[in-house]
Amino acid sequence: MTFQSYFVLAVFILTIIGLIKFQQRPSLVFGVALLSLFSTEMVSTEQVIKSLSNQGLLTLILLMLCSIALEKTRLLRLVAMKVIRPTYSATWLRLFGFTVFSSAFLNNTAVVSTMLAPIRNNPNHSASKLLIPLSYAAILGGTLTLVGTSTNLIVNSLVLDMNLPSLGFFDFTLVGLALVVTCGTTLYFCRSLLPDHMMKSSKSESYFIEAKVNPDSTLVGKSIDENGLRHLQSLFLVEIMRGDLQLTAITPNEIIQANDKLIFSGDISKVSQLRMFDGLSIFAENSGLPLGNLREVVVRSESILNGSTLKSVGFRSLFDAAVVAIKRDGEKVSGKIGRLKIKPGDFLVLAVGEDFKSRRNIRKNFILLSDVELDSRLTGTKEVLAIVGFFAAIVLAAFGILTLFKAVLLLLGVLLLTGCLTTNELLRRFPVEIWVIISSAIVLSYALQNSGVIDNFTALMSANTDLFSPLLALIMVYIITLLLTELVTNNAAAALIFPIAYGLANSIDANPMAFIMAVAFGASASFISPYGYQTNLMVFNAGQYKLNDFIRVGVPMSLVYSVTCVTAIVLVFGL
Repeated sequence: MTFQSYFVLAVFILTIIGLIKFQQRPSLVFGVALLSLFSTEMVSTEQVIKSLSNQGLLTLILLMLCSIALEKTRLLRLVAMKVIRPTYSATWLRLFGFTVFSSAFLNNTAVVSTMLAPIRNNPNHSASKLLIPLSYAAILGGTLTLVGTSTNLIVNSLVLDMNLPSLGFFDFTLVGLALVVTCGTTLYFCRSLLPDHMMKSSKSESYFIEAKVNPDSTLVGKSIDENGLRHLQSLFLVEIMRGDLQLTAITPNEIIQANDKLIFSGDISKVSQLRMFDGLSIFAENSGLPLGNLREVVVRSESILNGSTLKSVGFRSLFDAAVVAIKRDGEKVSGKIGRLKIKPGDFLVLAVGEDFKSRRNIRKNFILLSDVELDSRLTGTKEVLAIVGFFAAIVLAAFGILTLFKAVLLLLGVLLLTGCLTTNELLRRFPVEIWVIISSAIVLSYALQNSGVIDNFTALMSANTDLFSPLLALIMVYIITLLLTELVTNNAAAALIFPIAYGLANSIDANPMAFIMAVAFGASASFISPYGYQTNLMVFNAGQYKLNDFIRVGVPMSLVYSVTCVTAIVLVFGL
């Protein structure tokens, strides 16, 4: 081996060590590897540019950006309302089925994100009994199709980079179905191993938002549960003001009445969800100010507001602003916003008018913090367009009428032209980390080829074919990918192992497709560690789990997944 070979091999090994040591910064580790290889001329400028503009990588990014529009619709929330049932078994089966099916066609991270609030807020079952099954179901559903998980799309981008034909939309489906059945059955019978944690509340640290039920609202006469008011993302209904009556112990069966004031607690950026309910108006909107321009402020100690209510000082005319939400550190806020007595240090989110900035009394009364970026929602024809357009693109790609890249690029253009997405949203949600990880991994694979590491590896394997049967080699590739997934992340594991797996398949004259699938499915096999897969990390925090909770359920899941996966790959693709 030459000096270049040893240098690239050292970078490869150090990248793996770096990913294990700095698990929260995979893009930084890969970025350093890319710069090291490029600065030492282990890869050419053309190869770096080709890696950054890889078609499979761009397809993944376009798909993630298009899915933002789908997240802004009511589709997933409305379906989520139908999942929770009084009996645990019925809820579990509905949750598993819905999550698996949705994750096969949608971004599984978005599916889990949508389901977190309904599960955490449900009054029937402990969230910790449902959140691990939610994440595992999303992982299993993602293995069913090409677009089900970013891992499959990453592997496809690497396949295209080898000048091989693109993987088919349903190439993963037969193996994926076997995994859904066997692992789903295992998970169902392991449900007794799930912990039963009491959820700790942090509502007093959140903003409090008031919304009024108009007399003509369709919410009137229906229960909290029927209206889906417990299924909001990062917003919680904490009390109802009914005239002078204050209801704090709210049951799911509480009937909404006309003119009720609903008090929500949570993330102010999610307040636009409330506008999706017919006849529900936010406090600030009653003052004639839209929610498009929000500012966060802190009340100064010398403010004229201190000790007074918003109504008594004429807040709207005084500041050309209206209070959308209020937060008081270390103390719970309760009651109607307009009747609350303001205290020094109160955090307010204001809907501001055109005259707000020019008012001379603003800085005397408030410390200005920042603008508040709202998560916008789609309604009417835009909502229909986003839903129909997304699924139409997926169907056209699935049946080979258009390539997936062309379908999602056209869809993104339509979403931008019709205002379903804005350029600001795309910039804010652009998956820079995934772009850096995948493009850097492709650069690393080029370096392995340029330096002769892959050729040396292939020669070594060819000289020892008696030691490596195709089945043993396949199992070895799968296990290494699985271990890396648990130690680092799914995307990083797939990107690192792919060139080695492909080179190994060629060197022992085995079917490359089987080895490609071993990498794809092995990189999705994250059940033991909460850090190896993004959905695991999401439910780890939301369900207040401990590492032992994942190990207890994840070990049998991982064993069944592995045996089923290797067996199914051999049967479906052959060696």
